[in-house]
Amino acid sequence: MLDAEGQALKDILLTEGICTAEQLQEAEDEHERSGKSFREVIINYGFLTEPEILQHFAASLGTEIYDFKREDIPRQIIELLDSETARAYGVIPVSQEGNCLKVVAKNPMNYQIVEELQFILGLEVQMLAAEPNQVDTAIEKYYPVTVASVHDVISEMTESSGAEEQDYDDITDLENAANEAPIVRFVEVVLYQAIKDQASDIHFEPFEKSFRIRYRVDGTLYEMPPPPRSLAVPVISRVKIMSGLNIAERRLPQDGRIQLKIGGKPIDLRVSTLPTSYGESVVLRILDRTVVNLDLDSLGINSDVLAKLRDIIHLPNGILLVTGPTGSGKTTTLYSALQEVNRIEDKLLTAEDPVEYDIEGIIQLPINESFGMTFHRALRAFLRQDPDRIMIGEIRDLETAEIAIESSLTGHFVFSTLHTNDAAGTITRLVDMGVEPFLLCSSIVGVLSQRLIRKVCKNCRVAYDPTDEELERLGISREETGDRKFYYGKGCANCNETGYRGRKSICELLSMSPELMELILKNAPTINIRQKARTQGMVTLREDGIQSVLNGLTTVDEILRYT
Repeated sequence: MLDAEGQALKDILLTEGICTAEQLQEAEDEHERSGKSFREVIINYGFLTEPEILQHFAASLGTEIYDFKREDIPRQIIELLDSETARAYGVIPVSQEGNCLKVVAKNPMNYQIVEELQFILGLEVQMLAAEPNQVDTAIEKYYPVTVASVHDVISEMTESSGAEEQDYDDITDLENAANEAPIVRFVEVVLYQAIKDQASDIHFEPFEKSFRIRYRVDGTLYEMPPPPRSLAVPVISRVKIMSGLNIAERRLPQDGRIQLKIGGKPIDLRVSTLPTSYGESVVLRILDRTVVNLDLDSLGINSDVLAKLRDIIHLPNGILLVTGPTGSGKTTTLYSALQEVNRIEDKLLTAEDPVEYDIEGIIQLPINESFGMTFHRALRAFLRQDPDRIMIGEIRDLETAEIAIESSLTGHFVFSTLHTNDAAGTITRLVDMGVEPFLLCSSIVGVLSQRLIRKVCKNCRVAYDPTDEELERLGISREETGDRKFYYGKGCANCNETGYRGRKSICELLSMSPELMELILKNAPTINIRQKARTQGMVTLREDGIQSVLNGLTTVDEILRYT
């Protein structure tokens, strides 16, 4: 469903005859499917440019286009609006003439903003148009985020609202509660804190008598100071409003997306809601380009393995599978590999569930099984698009596996993932799916199995001599360690007292060879395939992890936890 801005753009496109009704419907479908704003979609489709949109908005409102580059806004004008209101409405005041305040808005076509600002300020408000990015930058400049602690915000909210939980039977009351300045500020502080700590996920979890907020850093969940249970419904509703979800629907799971700037950085949040016995559980996946470096050299992969991997991804055809459990960094590795082979002379297509990062020059298709867009259907369509390289998010069934193999045998290079424990087990898993062994020999060129382990914090790491028990658990002798020290982190402010800061990959790479093909054709068990791969130089996950311990990068406990 289109918001006020989207509806205004739709009316402009139709009344000006810029596109046909069929083209407009296609753009609306793309907006619904991709989660991108309708404004972004019509710019991508080439119907209007950003300057043309602004000109149409200004003409429609009988107003002007404001350019923030011309002059600084006086402090007394900025102080007419508080930070919470400016951020909540996406507006910034720029000048005042008598009783009329001129305000620039990210969404000037939302007439409700004018009415509410006039009520809040007691002034007549005139809306001006400007590029959304300029408005975001100006808000960051004139209303910088003050890093209030979550403790302080919770204390203020508890004092002002009390601890009594309310029933929100009326949707208007719920929407009003979710848009109150303390709730807006609380959600903003939670997001800011999580992104400041480089979290990958934020969990809002209501229980019978408590409301828990946790965030995941380096693969481990940490709990924030718990807010009162009474805030669960308005806070979760606030998140749903920000992600464009239906706040009246609390019985079905929903998925949405939030795009915002925090501390001047563009942040993409994927939102998932799940109905539970005591309200809705909401998880936000944080996709921050400034944290994730899509570069093979930055993944911490062993140099020998990295050289072999580079040789594989530059082959003209074949299948490279990246395997491991959820959260092991498979998608980041695939994106980094795609980025490396993303050249002007090759056409790259991806099918993902969902598309996590937009990469310039690659055509990316989000999988939506509720609309019938499955991985195998996407792959079938890809073959008619004349691609050179294809990335299929995950091989989940025999049909997808067979089309991936067919693609590789017809001159395409295919990247994909599979949920298996190790590289050798991937071959057995595909045979169990029903793939013929001779097809695997003809198509698979490499299998990379990986895990993400936490690195010891460099700021507080402490050296020590390993005990005999630790060496026995790792399966190495004291002679193998030489005189090298082991390390652990004692905890500091830099690592939130955890002793760990950041993560790196440990992996094993199985490269296909004639000897391995022979074993696969004989339906050899996983252990035989693994042994043969090791004799040909494959370093196992455990061995790669031990090397990271010997190099002082991680701890014994971390390696034993993941291998």
